[in-house]
Amino acid sequence: MFPNNYQRIYKHGLDMSILKKLTPGFLDHKDVTAGPYRHHFDFQRIWKRAILVTATVALVPLIIWALSGYRLTMETIESELELRTSQLVSSSWRSVSLFLTERRSVLDFIAHDHDLETLQNPARLGKILDNLDKRFGGFIDLGVIDSRGQQVSHTGSHQMEGVDFNQQPWFREVLNRGVYVSELVTGPLNDPHIDLAVKRELGDGAFFVLHAVLKPEQLTETIAQIDVGAKADLFIVNRDGVLQTPSRYYGPVFQKIPIAVPAYSPKARILKSNHDHTGRIVIGYAHIPETPYILMMIQEQSEDIQPWYKTTWAFIGILTASILMILLVTLGVATRLVNQIHAADQERLDTLHQVEYASKMVSLGRLASGVAHEINNPLAIINEKAGHIRDIFTLTDTYVKDPKLIGLVDSVISTVQRCASVTRGLLNFSRHLNLSIQVIDLQEIIDEVQNVLSKEAEHRSITVDVAVSEDIPAFESDRGKL
Repeated sequence: MFPNNYQRIYKHGLDMSILKKLTPGFLDHKDVTAGPYRHHFDFQRIWKRAILVTATVALVPLIIWALSGYRLTMETIESELELRTSQLVSSSWRSVSLFLTERRSVLDFIAHDHDLETLQNPARLGKILDNLDKRFGGFIDLGVIDSRGQQVSHTGSHQMEGVDFNQQPWFREVLNRGVYVSELVTGPLNDPHIDLAVKRELGDGAFFVLHAVLKPEQLTETIAQIDVGAKADLFIVNRDGVLQTPSRYYGPVFQKIPIAVPAYSPKARILKSNHDHTGRIVIGYAHIPETPYILMMIQEQSEDIQPWYKTTWAFIGILTASILMILLVTLGVATRLVNQIHAADQERLDTLHQVEYASKMVSLGRLASGVAHEINNPLAIINEKAGHIRDIFTLTDTYVKDPKLIGLVDSVISTVQRCASVTRGLLNFSRHLNLSIQVIDLQEIIDEVQNVLSKEAEHRSITVDVAVSEDIPAFESDRGKL
């Protein structure tokens, strides 16, 4: 119990001591004698300016450094995020492009490696389809279309023999470009699929088109196998922004994404945007050559910045503690310095008061000396004349035998002597205004002061009794000041 109380008392005393050191002692100071230079002695104003200037000089570089460091760190993190997104998009783009190019190339190889008669053989065409499905997977239909757009041979899971493709846009495109890769469509099959077609020239203007149908699941799996992080989203859209593979943020296929489709670029590009649910995002995209596909990747900026937030809070804590420490030290130093200036000014004022008092005492001593000299001269004459009168009276028996007359003359002489004693006290007072150390008898000093003040005390009906011990030794001091 007692140690705890002692600790609390000690802590309270320590807190009060610190508070006392930080509290200015000049808050109520007003120097009425400063005159027109009062602002030079406004210590509260000086104190505030000292704190403001010192804190500004100390804190401004610290804050600028902190903001610059924070900005540089954020730019570094954003740059690293963009670089990583760009690398992921590039590697994903190569995987998807390889997937489509591989199937398009094998289809072109089959068209040029087999003549039209062989491909028109349903058994042979079926065997080719089986080999394609086993080797690459995803091929569900294979057909041959003549130059009129009529499908002359077909094998697969759907019956499409005799279908006329002459009016289909994709057939016109394969005639112009020689190869065609469709976006995700349903078409007459009524289920999502991808159309692949290549054209082979036969000479004399004749040609045929080898048409294949791919399931989209393998393309989706190719995208899903790419590791882009726990919160990143990788998907494929067409040029209208319609999903060709499922998206984590935007839903299943055939949904239109709410992001503007970026313009064509032969290389992977990075954009910054805002997401309704996740906030700031980084968008990476790349157009897959000779296809209507655009590979897009959505990366939350907060995912990579999240670890930095913990460091940021620690950094803010350190910065806040540094600012508070700087302010506390600034307050303490400024208070101490201005307190010392205030104390020096008070000493200056005390010295001036002492000088002023000493000047007054010197003036008073001069006045007392002058008055004493002026009184001493007539007193000396009176004393001399009274002595002559007494001597004359002693020569005559008549006057000598008159005690009343002799008493009056003695009274005059004693009064003159008493006045002379008073004037001598004034002269001693005036002579000892300047510091002069000498051996002093206390009884003598008291008697001298009593002689000067006795009549005034008598007029005020004051009785003064003096009792000085006989064993008080003589001592050295200033007679006038004492």
